Amino acid sequence: MSDIFSIGINTLQGQPGGLGDYSGKVILVVNVASQCGLTPQYEGLVKLYREYKDRGFVVAGFPSNDFAGQEPGTAEEIGQFCSATYGVDFPMFEKIAVTGEGKHPLYAALTAAMPLGEAGGAFREKLKGFGVEPNTDPEVLWNFEKFLIGRDGQIAARFSPATGPDDPTVLAKIEELLAA
Repeated sequence: MSDIFSIGINTLQGQPGGLGDYSGKVILVVNVASQCGLTPQYEGLVKLYREYKDRGFVVAGFPSNDFAGQEPGTAEEIGQFCSATYGVDFPMFEKIAVTGEGKHPLYAALTAAMPLGEAGGAFREKLKGFGVEPNTDPEVLWNFEKFLIGRDGQIAARFSPATGPDDPTVLAKIEELLAA
């Protein structure tokens, strides 16, 4: 088993937790935000979770205000928005930093284990087009970047924020890990 399961983080409701609570499952870790152009990805994440949860799959949402202040809300406000707007029923965790000096240890482990590399090239250019200087690899580029973790706790894939939850490459990798 991976050390990633030993990293603690509170749930959105303030209860102790972490990915260790989902050991033995395939986990899609996503840094989320309520006021981002990519926020509609919540809909796809909910659909993905509901489709695969009975096969040992979970989506884990990590609100972050690191990118243009797009997640300013309190835990209560985030929870209410996610529930009322998108019917989010997958696990959500407390708001954390996913990049920079205050980066949570979970994201330090994720980015160290799986740099985005060339997969983020097109999205980096898109950010520059909006006048945003993107983070350098291996840092998280923006909201809704995704890490896929196998049942053994090993990081198996990383997807650019622009790669939606219903993208064929995401679905194929989930299927592969569920079958393993």
